[in-house]
Amino acid sequence: MPGVKWLERIMDTVADRGRELLRLPEDEAREPLAGLCRRLISGRGEASNIALAREILQLFDALDDNDKTAFFVTLAEEFGPDPESLRLAAAAFRNDRPETLVKLLEVVEPPRQELFRRLNMAPNGTAMLVSMRARLLDRLPTYPLLRSVDADFRHLLASWFNRGFLRLEKIDWRSPAIVLEKIMRYETVHAIQGWDDLHRRLADDRRCFGFFHPALPEQPLIFVEVALTRGMAGEIAPLIDPQAPLNDPYAADTAMFYSINNALKGLRGISFGNFLLKQVLSELSAELPNLQQFATLSPMPRFAEGLRTLLAAKADGWSVSDVDRLLSDHQSVLQECTGQPRPADAIEDLIKQPSPENEQVLAAPLARLALTYLTECRHNNSCFDPVAAFHLANGAILERINVFADRSAHGASQAHSVMVNYRYDPEQVVANHEAFVREGRIVMSRALQREYDKHIAREH
Repeated sequence: MPGVKWLERIMDTVADRGRELLRLPEDEAREPLAGLCRRLISGRGEASNIALAREILQLFDALDDNDKTAFFVTLAEEFGPDPESLRLAAAAFRNDRPETLVKLLEVVEPPRQELFRRLNMAPNGTAMLVSMRARLLDRLPTYPLLRSVDADFRHLLASWFNRGFLRLEKIDWRSPAIVLEKIMRYETVHAIQGWDDLHRRLADDRRCFGFFHPALPEQPLIFVEVALTRGMAGEIAPLIDPQAPLNDPYAADTAMFYSINNALKGLRGISFGNFLLKQVLSELSAELPNLQQFATLSPMPRFAEGLRTLLAAKADGWSVSDVDRLLSDHQSVLQECTGQPRPADAIEDLIKQPSPENEQVLAAPLARLALTYLTECRHNNSCFDPVAAFHLANGAILERINVFADRSAHGASQAHSVMVNYRYDPEQVVANHEAFVREGRIVMSRALQREYDKHIAREH
């Protein structure tokens, strides 16, 4: 966007002039970074503040890992709310005196938030703050103290990347090369193997859409890849095969969403996906009125982990007898094939020894276990599987489970090659969403509901 680049040049010029006014030293006798941050929070001049913000971000970027950690710890310990001011304001609060609420809100907000706002004034400040948060996220498991800093980042980024600021763009072979390069780099669900592979994924019977933000004009924040097909796809290989024959998009009756990627780690937890899917559904419906169904072919990124827990009878509320009952109608075939009297042990043996013969025995029980995992394995009162939680919360229907649908090494390691179709019915999306978020109820296709009621449902 030429207008954005012009503005960035102007901001750099202002920052250069502001730096002269600040008389910032060039040598090693620079003021400590925390001191510069305090100066920025209290600063009044616009040009000097822009210069100081740029200086702080550049200095942070040059720090080594240990010094970056120390800086984050300083933000947590020294740039939080003042406890005494907070106590006094809370004690003085009265519902009939609005000024006491104003004062309380003023002292509750950590100085960190004002610091981040002012850092955002720097040229390319938004991108550098997103990068800063990505580095912060790497440290959260080791330094729980930093969660307060991350909470402030999330609060501000959720406002700055509000849906109202985002624009949907169709990405095709005519898109800028820098955008296409980033699509290849950030595709983590089904890796793109070079330019020829990308060219096929952007052909006439494919679609790709992304959300962009004015402050990051050539950076897709999240993007979705779609295949236009006849019927619902149950295997990923034909959809991403660079040599797949080109089909007529206007003869397609199904839009298959087969890959959704969040591009920037620093925006993790800032939700765009639900807005993206809804707008893409609208765009596709308007462009291709022959489309009759919208569905996904989705991975189950935690199925291998969840299956181990389930088979070991360590899933919440599942006993050894529950697991044996779940697979009781397959017990004789599983025992004949493996010699294992317990179905759970037989399943583990078959998974470890892949072969066409073992796949035939494994297919039906593995599909049932996948359905059990999706419906019964929970985390924080939602689905253990994050992709399932995302689609079901958006009002999708759990439509079909596809065994051996992703035979790539990645698909085999994370989900034993199982994938899932979620179907979006515009007439049911709102009701399905309400059922899931209010009651935890998963809306399924008739076939899966019958399987669930007959073999999985338990008395609670």
